[in-house]
Amino acid sequence: MRILLLTQYFPPEKGAAQVRLWELAKGLRNQGNTVTVVTAFPNHPTGIIPDEYRGKVFAHEDMEGIVVLRTCIYPVKRGRFWLRLLNYFSFVFSAFLGICRSGPQDLIVVESPPLFIGFTAVITSFFKRAPYIFNVSDLWPESAVQLGLVTNKQLIGMCEWLERCFYRKAFKLSAQTQGIVEGLKKKGVKAEDILFLPNGVDTELFTPRPKDVVLEQQLGLQGKYVILYAGTMGYAHGIETALEAADLLRAEPEIFFLFVGDGSERPRLEQIAREKDLPNVRFIDFQPLEEIPRYYSLSSISLSTLRRYKLSEGVRPSKVFPAMASGQPLIYVGEGEGAEIVKESGGGVVLEPENPKILAETVLRLKADSETCRVLSEKGREYVIRHYSWDSIVRNWLEQLHLKKA
Repeated sequence: MRILLLTQYFPPEKGAAQVRLWELAKGLRNQGNTVTVVTAFPNHPTGIIPDEYRGKVFAHEDMEGIVVLRTCIYPVKRGRFWLRLLNYFSFVFSAFLGICRSGPQDLIVVESPPLFIGFTAVITSFFKRAPYIFNVSDLWPESAVQLGLVTNKQLIGMCEWLERCFYRKAFKLSAQTQGIVEGLKKKGVKAEDILFLPNGVDTELFTPRPKDVVLEQQLGLQGKYVILYAGTMGYAHGIETALEAADLLRAEPEIFFLFVGDGSERPRLEQIAREKDLPNVRFIDFQPLEEIPRYYSLSSISLSTLRRYKLSEGVRPSKVFPAMASGQPLIYVGEGEGAEIVKESGGGVVLEPENPKILAETVLRLKADSETCRVLSEKGREYVIRHYSWDSIVRNWLEQLHLKKA
């Protein structure tokens, strides 16, 4: 089968969505399908297009046997919502440069958000005479409204109308979490029209390994008990809780909080750390996926945080899986689906959101109990191997479509 993957985000960009889509593309290819990706020039989250793409409107690449067609985009790092709309719509239109060169297709898989890529999907489906699957990784605009990021009622109403339209025209909808599955059902989507494509992890890349002493020396972390947060730093993640916990633990010289990644909230978080003059906090830029295991090798505890809001109940942060696969005890600050996964795995401790005092106390308790940490590490690793390896996830997704073999 010829499958077109349409997404604004794709490697070499770094992030959970990019990893998931790359693994999906490889999994589809490994099952005997011909996969073509139409995506934008790399620009997220830095807002900078690499030199090799500047001055171009189109690029043709081959990534491990997968054809990748890249088109121009208006890059935005951070800024007002209207600038992000310009970023989204620039790809909505430029994507047709790649679609026109993609040849005949039998199936189209579309990643949302951004919601507006649905315009491209509908038109592409019509001209390619191929159905599209709308892969929903966030119930947008609902999540943005709940977080207070979008307040204009006219804009919200228009986006909700578009959402219903794109869902109705799709052959199937695919959801990243069970919370999204339930959200789609509440919007009137039939259960038989919903596929499930959760986040997973490469359990061979993320595996327990000896401490990377070279990196440890480079970062000046010798003798430190490292609490590692590796991933996107957005408003929904509520990372202020971790910074406030770091403030409470400033008298513990061995404890150090290391934040690896980027996102819309990072400048504000760094400002908070400066204002509090936190000696036990450091921010590191997004790293290539293959470099992240080196950082996990330095950590004593992995950390995942979420803000308290209604839709967080249906969120399962992708950083949970590489943390447990790396054999690290996990502290999960949040509620809902992600919390239930951590509890079921036995690989971590679940805390209520937005409570820095409890987080600080839990760090101290785990630091003093190496046997509990060992048990958490072993159970977490065993759990993700059994349930969340990418090969099994993609195979199960295809079986839901009855397309296991091309």
